[in-house]
Amino acid sequence: MKQRLCILGSTGSVGANTLDVVARHPERFEVVALSAATRVDLMLAQCAQFRPQWAVMASEPHGKALADALAREGVPTRVLTGAQALSDIAGSDAVDTVMASIVGAAGLASCMAAARAGKRLLLANKEALVVGGSVFMEAVRQGNARLLPIDSEHSAIFQSLPEDPTTWQARVEKIILTASGGPFRNRAPDTLAQVTPEEACAHPNWVMGRKISVDSATMMNKALEVIEAHYLFGMPAAQLEVVIHPQSVIHSMVQYRDTSVVAQLGTPDMRVPIAYGLGWPDRVASGAQALDFSTLADMSFEPRDGRGHPQRFPGLQLAWDSLAAVPGTTAVLNAANEVGVEAFLARRIRFDQIHHVNLATLETVQPQGPSTLEDLLALDAQARAYAQAQVAQRSTQGETC
Repeated sequence: MKQRLCILGSTGSVGANTLDVVARHPERFEVVALSAATRVDLMLAQCAQFRPQWAVMASEPHGKALADALAREGVPTRVLTGAQALSDIAGSDAVDTVMASIVGAAGLASCMAAARAGKRLLLANKEALVVGGSVFMEAVRQGNARLLPIDSEHSAIFQSLPEDPTTWQARVEKIILTASGGPFRNRAPDTLAQVTPEEACAHPNWVMGRKISVDSATMMNKALEVIEAHYLFGMPAAQLEVVIHPQSVIHSMVQYRDTSVVAQLGTPDMRVPIAYGLGWPDRVASGAQALDFSTLADMSFEPRDGRGHPQRFPGLQLAWDSLAAVPGTTAVLNAANEVGVEAFLARRIRFDQIHHVNLATLETVQPQGPSTLEDLLALDAQARAYAQAQVAQRSTQGETC
């Protein structure tokens, strides 16, 4: 029987790569539902190729534009709109597996719906864990969902851990996440105020969307991944480390009590962890180029606290700081960062001010122990409002790039 897929965020980088892998295995997968925010033309092409039962657009105008285009092309896909429709398709009985690749906190509710419905949930949306934290993990447990990480680092960790999660605490000494260092690994920290959005989005190894590219440039992406690893694998923050590995060949490592280290290696191609998640526990072809050790020049590593990196990437430490703070602090950090990155991409604040917005928001917005999805969304809104005020203040002061 074919695995019935719902791909949330199908027009983004992860969504498009997922469909690339799916297209290689028509005998294994059936696309039942797709979703996108605004890219009507690409969604039309995806619907024409994969013929899903449903396609969800974020707004009514975009939904109408897609429905009209599908009608002209004779594609029978039914168009739905809005946030509730995302949750409906994610929890539908017609769906076995949900690829959650909507960027940011906007994907939290649909991830929760999939978890509660007991789906096989392929999690590319790290914010579901950063924002949802223990509330999201409880929904996974209550729904008896199967959670499979799609981020390359967390997929690597999952592949390097023992199959039985009940043995992790006894066997594992620490988890080591690798980071490329992004485009500014060697840039002088005192020049970061001059960084442009174009420079920040030019990652040396990975092809990604604009938001995650900026997060990689600030290394906030790695901070969010540390938080995600804490919740995914149940490891205390003290057992989570980050090492800079510019070549992006080793995607992460697990060090065991006997000091042995198990790592997952591969080319920097998101189709590899996507194919692993889709096929698990089997292995299926991804379409990625295999790693050729005969041409591999070298692999190097740098400590995160060396070579000026704490000044270059001050946001990375916020992962451990927010995990040590009251529950909900990681949600505040995520909200502030989303606002800051959006403002930077719109040229309203400088690159180095993203961290200032994050820090100011963390210092002011104090969570009250969120225990429900509604609590989390309210906290997210509160943090965003404060971060937006910080952005407006810096913009009016003429501090933009």
